[in-house]
This record gives sequence, structure tokens and C-alpha cells, in this order.
Amino acid sequence: MTTQQDPYSVLAVDRGASPEDIKRAFRKLAMEYHPDRNKNDGAEARFKEVNAAYEVLSDPEKRARYDRFGHTEAGGQGFSGFDSMGGFGDIFDAFFRGTAARRAGPQRGADLEARLTIDFEEAIFGAEKEINFQRTERCTDCRGKGQAAGGDRTPCTACDGSGEIRRVQQSLFGQYVNVAACTTCAGEGSIATDPCKTCRGHGARRVKVTRNVKVPPGIEHGSQLRFAGEGDSGAYGGPSGNLYIELQVKPHDRFTRVDRDLVYELPMNIAQAALGTTVQVPTVDGDAFELELQPGTQHGEIHTIKGRGVPHLRGSGRGNLLVRTHLVTPSKLSNDQKHLLEQLAKSLGTPEMPEEGSLFERIRDAFS
Repeated sequence: MTTQQDPYSVLAVDRGASPEDIKRAFRKLAMEYHPDRNKNDGAEARFKEVNAAYEVLSDPEKRARYDRFGHTEAGGQGFSGFDSMGGFGDIFDAFFRGTAARRAGPQRGADLEARLTIDFEEAIFGAEKEINFQRTERCTDCRGKGQAAGGDRTPCTACDGSGEIRRVQQSLFGQYVNVAACTTCAGEGSIATDPCKTCRGHGARRVKVTRNVKVPPGIEHGSQLRFAGEGDSGAYGGPSGNLYIELQVKPHDRFTRVDRDLVYELPMNIAQAALGTTVQVPTVDGDAFELELQPGTQHGEIHTIKGRGVPHLRGSGRGNLLVRTHLVTPSKLSNDQKHLLEQLAKSLGTPEMPEEGSLFERIRDAFS
């Protein structure tokens, strides 16, 4: 959800909607746009928008902050634009002092991004995975100086040792000076006469890193895990950046996840629906739950098995397993089956629609 979008509009609810109304609207939209069910273009992006909106409106504190301040406070950011940017000093540096001036002090290393694909069950119950990635680290042989032990550095002739290149340019408002870091010495102001053989004079090198990642139970598809200090090393004594791992969850062949609930489509034939039956419903735990269906079960009915859904990521308990009946009409019948169904059809006659309510009201109620 972008910062311009209103979470109430995304979920199509009023500002005075109750938590139950918000959850009901979220479930409906989440099931409609879930990538496992909807393969149309834009469905996954829409699904993420719905999740982002629900994250704000389902949390009483975030919702209260949004109602009062809007998007800025709801996301946990500072309300003052200059405070979040570091004040007028940083703005002045960005526009007038140039890149080379900022290079003089410690610089934070770049953040890294990686993707980790996990199984459906691993996202629900948690797991410990191994991930491999590359990052830039300070060269230990030259201690980041870029020169061999005992070697000297000479002033850069391209920038006369200043580390920056100044160019006078003409504009409609007159002349101005453009300041940029010297590309010859990378803003250092000096060049190694005897470059380090390990890093070839760069002072840093790319290395392969292996880390163990603990995936918490209840994590969702598209979630990010942050590992502080695991990014590229900083320059001039600056701190290292962070590593952000985006989790990709494989779809399941039986279950679909909606928030903290799991949805299972239960196939049944007309005889089971009419007469009632007892079925064994598989669960993500690996066992089966015995579910009794009453005579006259209709297509699309939802039966709730409590506590067999997804664990709460930041709390205790689990969601539910929602079993939705799915009436399957056979496409091929034997002669005996056709004869029996013909007799049944004559016996039952032509069904009539219930008279209460208009067609529009019945359709509205079915999707509410």
C-alpha cells in the first residue's frame, strides 16, 4: 500500500467500521486476490495492498494514529519532515557541499537484499535455514588502506589531493560550481603507489558469507527479516549496512492461507451432501480431523476447526482451519448411475428458489 492510499478505501469500509467488519472485509478481499487463487495480472500487488491496509486497521494503536495523523504516524515515522531527514544541516550538505565533502566523515555501508524460499509448513511452524550471499568487507591485509604493508600513498594529480573535482557551469541563474568526488582516487585525495595485492588497492573486497536464518512461526509471504550489520562494510570507519531477507513461501497443494486462518476445499458428491456423512479432513499438522456433515449440506458452506490454523507471529495461540464444502458434479457416469440419477431427478422434481428477498438481496447476502 503506497503512502497515498487510504486503508479504509483499500478494504472498502467506513471509518467507523468495527473490528469484525474490518476483518470480514479483509478476508473477502484476501481470498479474492490471493496469488494461489487469482493468477490475473496485478492480483499479487493488490493482495499486498490489502494486507498492508489490514495491518494498520487491525491494530488499535496504529489505527488511532492513522485516524489522527494520517500515513506518516501510522507507519511509525516521525511526523516532522525535517526531523526525519536529519534537519536543515543535511539538506544543506546534499545540495551545496557536494559528494566529496560528505566523504570526509564515516560512511555507513550499503544495505543488501536477498530472497529466501521456504515451504508452506516452514512458514507456519518456523524453521532454521541457511543462506549464502556476497558482501563487501574491509580488506584485512591492508586494513582498508588499499596499499601494501610499508607502502606510501601519493597525492592524486587529477584533483591535486583534494579528493574532489570542481566544475563551473553556466545556467539561467548565472554561474554555479558543481562539486563531485574525484573518480581517479575515489575521493581519497591520494593513490597507493604499491597497491594491496588482495584488494588491488580498493581497500575492500567481495566475500562469500553463509548465515543461519531463524524463520519465526507464522511468517507471511513477502515478509522481510532484518539482520543488522550484515550488509556491506562502511567506509572511513563507518558502520556496516543491514541485510534484508525477503521470504518467498511456496504454495500448498491443499491449503490456502488467509491472515491467520487456513482454507481447505472439501470435495463432496451429491449423495454425501444430501444424506450427510463423516469425513477425515487433513490438517497442516499432519494428522486428520473427523468432521461430521449434516444432511442437506450446501455447496460453499464453511465449517470451522478451531486452533488448527497459523500461529500468531507476535503472540500466543493459532488461527482456525476453515473447511469449505465444494460440490463436485461427475462428468462421466455409468449406465446404472445415469438410471439412478434419472429416478432421483423425477422424484425430487424441479427445485424452486426461495421467495424471501429479491435476487439482488440474495446475491448481496451471499457475498457479505
